[in-house]
Amino acid sequence: MKVAVIGAGWAGCAAAVEATRLGHQVTLFEAARSAGGRARRVEAMLAGQPLALDNGQHILIGAYTQSLRLMKDVGVDVDAALLRLPLTLQFPGGSGLRFPRLPAPLDALAGILGARGWSWAERLSLLKVAIGWQLKGFQCAPMQSVADLCQDLAPGAFAALIEPLCVSALNTPAGRASGQVFLRVLRDALFLETGGSNLLLPRADLSALLPDAALAWLAAQGGTVRLGARVQQLLPADGAGWVVSTDGQSTFDRALLACPPLEAARLVEGAGVPAAAWLSATRQLQHEALTTVYLHAPGARLDQPMLALPATPEFPAQFVFDRGQLGGPAGLLAFVVSASVGDGATLTRQVLAQAGRQLGLGRLETLQTIVEKRATFACTPGLQRPPAPVAPGLLACGDYIDGPYPATLEGAVRSGLEAARSLH
Repeated sequence: MKVAVIGAGWAGCAAAVEATRLGHQVTLFEAARSAGGRARRVEAMLAGQPLALDNGQHILIGAYTQSLRLMKDVGVDVDAALLRLPLTLQFPGGSGLRFPRLPAPLDALAGILGARGWSWAERLSLLKVAIGWQLKGFQCAPMQSVADLCQDLAPGAFAALIEPLCVSALNTPAGRASGQVFLRVLRDALFLETGGSNLLLPRADLSALLPDAALAWLAAQGGTVRLGARVQQLLPADGAGWVVSTDGQSTFDRALLACPPLEAARLVEGAGVPAAAWLSATRQLQHEALTTVYLHAPGARLDQPMLALPATPEFPAQFVFDRGQLGGPAGLLAFVVSASVGDGATLTRQVLAQAGRQLGLGRLETLQTIVEKRATFACTPGLQRPPAPVAPGLLACGDYIDGPYPATLEGAVRSGLEAARSLH
């Protein structure tokens, strides 16, 4: 079939590659001049030299099996592109948790028992709560938040482990984050397979990690990639199929919406198809911002490629990445403020102060601050996300589509793969 994939983020790239592999003739439309969506390369300058940053600092984990498989399939050298480390959530000064290289779930057990700076009461509290989650099959009441799940957990363990894990995985504060989605992430990362909890830190920019290779693979397979081509309208074709209007019109047998939810809703509403329930579910999604502040501190080198930070309203960053240890120039640091609130200038000032206070860094140069206002949907308890089917011959994919995962790269990739496999 002739298939239109609208949007070349990670979901769209996955859908286009899989549809092509299944024998369909694919045209991939992207409004921007580059692919990747909310996980892409951003150009900057440092000391007069061009520098590749990302529009948001992302990581992968070992449990991202479909993302890793797709990257390999389109020719990415995963071992070179990603630094694999055991799960490490250490704070400045060395306190925190680091898993050893053991089979799951022994690595988690040993990591918790050996956590530095934790009291035995905090360690035993976390083990007791975690065993309770496992005995319940990692299921909870739909309206429970992550904070609700942790009512019996010692405050120190909650602050040192659960809060940073929750905000990094769901980009939603624990007090209003879905307990069920969080439990699914924990189950898949910590208990299903050895290495599932490993941190995979990108050594390449996010465009090089998948989108660039996916587009090259599509072109080599005879697919069509149209960057800078915003779809103005999507209409049912006479008889069957879909008419895609950009600067001209083309007819396709099937169409996949891999664009952001509000853009997908615009196209669905304009198509005039009976999709009121889908539109309602899509438009009721709330969104969370994510801010990345890039600073340069000449000569700085952190104890780890990634450190957790004690976040407060005054010092909002939860993590800092030493990009100098990940293939970038020495002293390049990326501070991540998940579920960020406020404008970029204020967040930058706060992060500069945080870098000085918590890391003892001076002589800091601000390179760039990137605020993704709609980085993810708010993954709240009981959230009803829109399904993939929209209308006959029209499917949607993306990290916001109904599924077990929060708004992650793996969620986007899995959604794209599943949409392509549902074409018939």
